[in-house]
Amino acid sequence: MKPIIIIGTGLAGYTLAKELRKLDKDTPLVMFSADDGTFYSKPMLSNALAQGRTPDALASASAEKMATDLNATIHVQAPVDDIDTQHRLVHHAGCAQPYSQLVIASGARPIRLPLKGNAANQVMSINNLQDYRTFRDQLREGDDVAIIGPGLIGCEFANDLLEAGHRCQVIGPDAWPISTLLPEIVGERLREALAACGVEWHLRNGVTHIDRDGNGYRLQLQQGKPFHADLVLSAIGLRADTRLAEKAGLKIERGIAVDRLLRSNDPMIYALGDCAQVAGHYLPFVMPIMHAARALAKTLAGQPTEVHYPAMPVVVKTPACPIAVAPPPRDASGEWCIDSDADGIAARYLAADGRLLGFALCGAASKQRMALARVLPPML
Repeated sequence: MKPIIIIGTGLAGYTLAKELRKLDKDTPLVMFSADDGTFYSKPMLSNALAQGRTPDALASASAEKMATDLNATIHVQAPVDDIDTQHRLVHHAGCAQPYSQLVIASGARPIRLPLKGNAANQVMSINNLQDYRTFRDQLREGDDVAIIGPGLIGCEFANDLLEAGHRCQVIGPDAWPISTLLPEIVGERLREALAACGVEWHLRNGVTHIDRDGNGYRLQLQQGKPFHADLVLSAIGLRADTRLAEKAGLKIERGIAVDRLLRSNDPMIYALGDCAQVAGHYLPFVMPIMHAARALAKTLAGQPTEVHYPAMPVVVKTPACPIAVAPPPRDASGEWCIDSDADGIAARYLAADGRLLGFALCGAASKQRMALARVLPPML
């Protein structure tokens, strides 16, 4: 019997495998990992420093244990070279592995800025456990860290670094933090809260050059004086890793384009997680992965099941200013209605007829998250 193959052993790949084994314990299952296949929770990377959690503490299980638990063959340090869709083969290291059904869960890659300077290639990013290990190895007590990118991940890392006793400067072209998800008033409250904890902001700005400066780095901004940092961390965002899918001729939009069955334009190939765009939605967050994995597991087990997305608020891990946000649909028509006081802000995005289409909550108002989520329409 040809196996089901899953390419990727991140949260999406392993969650799918776990859900599949609840329904089908016997169909051969083969997984390919580009790294050592350790199972860990990627979202925990951005708040592990303050908790004193080492890379080893974040690891939940080795690839060997996962293989045993899942009754699967897991190939580690084994990036897939290409996919032969005509003969249904996965090629890696000169070998060809046939498949009955194939799932791509290749995740996303950090976006790289076109920086200049003799240290431009030394900018770090944290997208996996090994990245976090490398960052921890280089981080010294009291270091001043420059973060390029004032989005969700950049703000989470900034808060985490501050709590762990480091200094932090955040640079980006945005007018306020997390501007792609938050209305200005909430983003400004977050900026003020992190500034009060020690973040130095360089907004409406950008980095042009990064050069070595003693044991650290000298950053030249588009506007303003250059400054020194001990480490530089890029958190400007991720891009779906569609390289393998493109080579295989799959349809690509913001990610691998799949329908509500998580099926690509090749009926035997599926995709989920940060590499997939599901029925027009690109949602690189944890809850969409959970819903998609449960639905796809049923489909792979012979029960075709469309994924349904309820309202899924995102909780931003910034204890200095707790935030929960459910952005309105991209094509929504309405306006923000704001209730604000010293303790928090409740911003509701309302349609003309008064229907709630989204919200952004911070401070004490973040406690309203579950109540408001029950009123929101489903995402899909």
